[in-house]
Amino acid sequence: MPPSGKGTGTHTDGLSRDAVLNAALALIDRKGVNAFSVRDLARELGVYPTALYWHVPGRNALIAGAVALALRDLTPRRMPPDWQAGVRDLLRRYRQAVRAHPHIAPVLGAQLVSNESMPPELMEHILALLVRAGFEGAPLRHAYNTLIAAMVGFVTLELAPLPDEDADAWADAHRQRMQAIDPARHPLLAREMGRLRQGAFVVRATSGTQAPLDSSFRFWTETVVQGLAAMRAPPSGGT
Repeated sequence: MPPSGKGTGTHTDGLSRDAVLNAALALIDRKGVNAFSVRDLARELGVYPTALYWHVPGRNALIAGAVALALRDLTPRRMPPDWQAGVRDLLRRYRQAVRAHPHIAPVLGAQLVSNESMPPELMEHILALLVRAGFEGAPLRHAYNTLIAAMVGFVTLELAPLPDEDADAWADAHRQRMQAIDPARHPLLAREMGRLRQGAFVVRATSGTQAPLDSSFRFWTETVVQGLAAMRAPPSGGT
């Protein structure tokens, strides 16, 4: 039950939208998105759930608003003079922001509600970088999709969580499965397993929250930058 005198469900509850979203992000940081509920958030704030709806219309909007709060500082104040430096900076800043709140990673890209968390200023910045790189028309759309996928994809894979139940048992079983790879059937996988176990998608049994993939991220960033640079000339007849 809310404290006496609070949580009447009216706009006089003393809350603000910013306070609600900050509390929502803090709760997601502690419990994760799947366990996040409006009722728990109301309990944290000492109000009835109906009081929250004066500020945010529902659970999806709360999650989107919390994610937007986590990603609020991605747009730089000034446009970098070089588009490649701008792309590198964007990817780095996005990864830093999500690493600070890793429980939001499963929502990004995987749920369309995360679209609400992308500020128009950031979308404008991404398009400006790509226009500066020389993309126009349909290739600009393709480049935009590529950069969004690059920005979101690596980090969500890197920070993928372990199972909620029996995480240690799952990790041990997965390590044993990787160690049992048959070199006669999968010679390359068996040959490279020692290096892959140091931190490779699918092979690893530890989340990037504990074992960040810094070197692979730098390799990924340069691959994206150089790939965009190579694709600036639009393909003939492409749509």
